[in-house]
Amino acid sequence: MDVIDSIAITKTKHMKILVIGGQGTIGKPVTKYFQNNHEVIIAGRNSGELEIDIADSSSIKNGLETLKKVDAIICIAGEAKWANFNELTEDDYYIGLRSKLMGQVNLVRIGQNYLTPGGSITLSTGILADDPVVKTTSAAMVNGAIHSFVQAVALEIENGIRVNAVSLGMVEDAYDKYKDYFPGHNPVPMSKAVNAFVRSVCGKGNGEIIRVYEK
Repeated sequence: MDVIDSIAITKTKHMKILVIGGQGTIGKPVTKYFQNNHEVIIAGRNSGELEIDIADSSSIKNGLETLKKVDAIICIAGEAKWANFNELTEDDYYIGLRSKLMGQVNLVRIGQNYLTPGGSITLSTGILADDPVVKTTSAAMVNGAIHSFVQAVALEIENGIRVNAVSLGMVEDAYDKYKDYFPGHNPVPMSKAVNAFVRSVCGKGNGEIIRVYEK
């Protein structure tokens, strides 16, 4: 455990945290970290203790209704179509719009009602919002939209609730799978990826885009 981790633990109360996508490449180490000192509920479309499909607003509401109240919601889920621009159809764009964009917007819109006062919601985007590569027109578009949404909603959301987004570069554990898409990009160590979520949940920032890129 590094210094940042130990500081976050000692200054943070015990929390009930919902992690959507908690069994994914990034979700697993994030979940493992928070399980050390908090109650963590893992949710996913096809896995986890709770079924939540963020592309379906009724699924979000039904899942949260079973939990009643949580102190933090972390979303590490959402999909978008990767393909060459001239191959993308209108329906292809709607995959990302319905899932990663509106899915996370709806998570904030609905989720705020299930958070304790002063709770937090952490969304996920990625380096494509700032440094896109080929075949990512749709994914880059929704990532950038989420950044704007987070900055705007933080001005209006009530009850002391904080909303941030974690924007990661290609992480180490996904390097072999995605390295050909990101030539020359340096992978982000998993410890740095986890600490970005720690900063969002355990810190005081609101409306922040927490960027972790290895240039």
